[in-house]
Amino acid sequence: MAETPVVLHEHQFIKLKSVLARTCVECAARVVLLVDRDGHPIAFHGDIADLDTTSFSSLAAGNVAATTSMAKLIGENVFPAVVHEGERESIFISVIGRSLLVVVFDERSTLSLVKIRTKKASYEVASILEEIARDSETQRQSETSFFSEITDDDIDSLFS
Repeated sequence: MAETPVVLHEHQFIKLKSVLARTCVECAARVVLLVDRDGHPIAFHGDIADLDTTSFSSLAAGNVAATTSMAKLIGENVFPAVVHEGERESIFISVIGRSLLVVVFDERSTLSLVKIRTKKASYEVASILEEIARDSETQRQSETSFFSEITDDDIDSLFS
């Protein structure tokens, strides 16, 4: 069964951006991104001056896909978080259903702080994403019922 197309309304986008902005500040992060599991950036907040968000999002999703496959090989369903620690910057990825919350941070922050702050943000993002999915399904059902009332005769009469 095909998934319902998701329609993100402006007020929902603003809610997501607000959570990302707060998380960026609370984590002392360089940037916080929300990415879908297909690698498409949904929203971000922070310093992206030299960051190709499209490529980064795609790579983050690919990384989580590979890690999920590794988890299954050892008998786990999924790893709910992925961490990459570098010399100057690190990346923390939290899996939220079909989305990823990605935090890029440096020595101004710690992994523990990022984990704590991201957990709260993940619940908020999940709630907003559930609202978006419900609204999209309601809209799809409404559009389906509207078009189901149109008959072939109605269409023929328009072009007669």
